[in-house]
Amino acid sequence: MTHATTNLGLDTHIVDRSVYDHAVARCREGGIRLPTFAELMEPERIPEAIQEALSGVHPDAPHPLNLFRIHWQNGMDRSARVDLPEYLVLPRELTGVPSPILVLLGDRFPMIGAHKVLATYACLAPRLVTGQFDPVAHRAVWPSTGNYCRGGVAVSRIMGCRGVAVLPEGMSAERFRWLEEWVSEPGDIIRTPGSESNVKEIYDECARLSRDPANVVINQFCEFGNHLAHFFCTGQAAERVLLKEREGQPELELAAFVSASGSAGTLAAGDYLKERFGSRTVAVEALECPTMLYNGFGEHNIQGIGDKHIPLIHNVTNTDLVTAVSDVSTDSLNVLFNTEAGRRHLVNDRDLAPDTVEALSHLGLSSICNVLACIQVSKHLGLGPAEALVTVATDGAQLYSTEIEKAVRKHFAGGFDSRTAQRTFEECLLRVDTRHLLELSPTDRDRIFNLGYFTWVEQQGVSLEDFGVRRGQEFWRGLRDLVAAWDERITAFNGETRLRS
Repeated sequence: MTHATTNLGLDTHIVDRSVYDHAVARCREGGIRLPTFAELMEPERIPEAIQEALSGVHPDAPHPLNLFRIHWQNGMDRSARVDLPEYLVLPRELTGVPSPILVLLGDRFPMIGAHKVLATYACLAPRLVTGQFDPVAHRAVWPSTGNYCRGGVAVSRIMGCRGVAVLPEGMSAERFRWLEEWVSEPGDIIRTPGSESNVKEIYDECARLSRDPANVVINQFCEFGNHLAHFFCTGQAAERVLLKEREGQPELELAAFVSASGSAGTLAAGDYLKERFGSRTVAVEALECPTMLYNGFGEHNIQGIGDKHIPLIHNVTNTDLVTAVSDVSTDSLNVLFNTEAGRRHLVNDRDLAPDTVEALSHLGLSSICNVLACIQVSKHLGLGPAEALVTVATDGAQLYSTEIEKAVRKHFAGGFDSRTAQRTFEECLLRVDTRHLLELSPTDRDRIFNLGYFTWVEQQGVSLEDFGVRRGQEFWRGLRDLVAAWDERITAFNGETRLRS
């Protein structure tokens, strides 16, 4: 893939020796040892000396050792490594469906409390160890609708380079407050017009920034390192969770992996699980902006699933279903799950266990979206108690406290009390329907795939050949060899920094 190897960081050899030497020197001076992808897939491989040293490092510190926490096996304190990825099993009393819904918890990741930090490391590290990114001379530009740019700024700072966040001005106040504490200079936060759905405006700003050769745009929507990190790391994390559940229910099967599209990185876990278990892969979008379903457009507030385009790294022809969720539901359930009136209703009137209700605070807006999509899929497919659905909670509710206030003003003019809590539960959970769900035929897959042409070929300069080769599964399978090659480069790089362990 000519365009990819030129612009998307997929080389496995040293492209520029002087740039590489700068990166080695910077990491040696900063005591920065890079984890391999194998160590992030299986944290048990992380050397014991590093594990012991981590005990004295706060998970929110810009410390090099926090790179070794960029995996799914952190405990609730985000410090200690646990044997199994932490997850929720949502009860039928909440979801209204008999099929188990298993939710991996992304707020266990360090620094940003969201799983996007995994993608940012997977995109930057290969560039460092192949001489494509100079931490002395380059600025890493991270286009995002929220969490990816935060992860990019965090990883950039740890690796001794400058990170620039590009995100819509309408994103949650919590995201901007975090960025203000982490960036090198206030000007490294660039606010683009609009909100969640305004991805093209982000691209336009990145095009402007890229005219300066010191700016290296690391675009999650077209960086295949994002896809590969989730294929291996998130896919294997989901597999571990499923196998754990099978210990108590041996007949349990995996029906589907469900995830909002966003950059489409997380959806790669569905490719992994399909090969292992024959499951379906379900892509989710906002009903207010139904690009895949209806070639539609619009505005919405499910922060973290930017749309109006098809990401280059979305393996569309391996996607089985597409469904849509309204931001009215995600906004309303954020209020239900995270206010006193809402929690009281769930415990007293819905007989949910208090610890279950407390755990709902680990679901941010896109996480709630994923859960609602799971309910849709369960109803559509008629799944039973031995057919599980797996999804991810990309982040937790702590990023959306100010969104609760906005949602109350917008959807609950008279305030949020026991009556509105009851109505919200009934309308947003009990009455989930499948009107906006589509099982994809070959024609549907081609239609969705072809939509990507307008972004990537016409606007972003990807060659028609490089765009089209992604239609076949042999392309996606061929990408996987990159990870072993990158690990060899990371190991060699650590050897030159003299920081192997």
